[in-house]
Amino acid sequence: MRVSIIGQAAFGEAVLKRLLEDGVEVVAASAPEPQEGGRPDALWVAATETGLSPIDTAALKADEGLEAWKAAGAELGVMAFVTEILPDEALTAPAGGTIQYHPSLLPLHRGSAAMNWPIIFGKNETGLTIFWPDEGVDTGPLLLQKTCPIEADDTMGSLYFQKLFPMGVEAVSEAVALVQASEAPRIDQDHARSTYEPPCRDEHAQIRWHEPAQRVYDLIRGCNPQPGAWTTRKGERLGVFDCRLSLDEEPGMAGRVLRVDDEGFDVRLNGGALRVLRVQPPGTRKVGAGEWAAETGLQEGARLR
Repeated sequence: MRVSIIGQAAFGEAVLKRLLEDGVEVVAASAPEPQEGGRPDALWVAATETGLSPIDTAALKADEGLEAWKAAGAELGVMAFVTEILPDEALTAPAGGTIQYHPSLLPLHRGSAAMNWPIIFGKNETGLTIFWPDEGVDTGPLLLQKTCPIEADDTMGSLYFQKLFPMGVEAVSEAVALVQASEAPRIDQDHARSTYEPPCRDEHAQIRWHEPAQRVYDLIRGCNPQPGAWTTRKGERLGVFDCRLSLDEEPGMAGRVLRVDDEGFDVRLNGGALRVLRVQPPGTRKVGAGEWAAETGLQEGARLR
């Protein structure tokens, strides 16, 4: 079967390589075009190395790019990590339509932050969906779904790279095989159950220390590594990343520093304590929380706001 792929980054690259290993004939690829002086996209590089001439994803919004996409003569399109909003003509160019990977159990968590919000909301399960995109935002019929647990200390990063990334590559492979065998379903979503959350941005990632301990921890996990939960210390922003939660009650006000050592520092929460292990001071790289505490003179009793 002749397949075209639209995607980017490591996931797009992995899907391309897996389809080639499966013996699928990949006839076209689209990824963000490399910018002068910038690091080239992984899918763009991989497609070029296979002998394809990639098309800039943004170009699929214009006539010239669409004509080149149609000319490839694909029987199926595969969308593997696409952030551009593409016209319907790009999706219907392949004779058999296009399928798309989405990292949640649709109709739950539609939108671009589908991995952040289940963790932030304290859920213990999520998954992925391969579906047939339509004119809505993640509203098209379902082809297949896979579930996975959200462990107590999972971050958005670990959920993606350790679970939804490898599962997603396998799921795309399975979905393409089903289409090739004429066995791929189109199951309408139950739109009455749908949820949509906005992109997870800085305004959602501020730590409110007065909230319950588990909620604070879930927010930090769901924002790690992007967009990064944050607080302030003496009026300066401080990103908070790797942490561990203890639900043992400790005296004091929420947001107060309980202990400081070489590894990190503990912050009192409502219903527990947070062990902070990695932070990001303004304008710098992420560092060990103990290193930052030593450099700034953080002491027991200090207040984070």
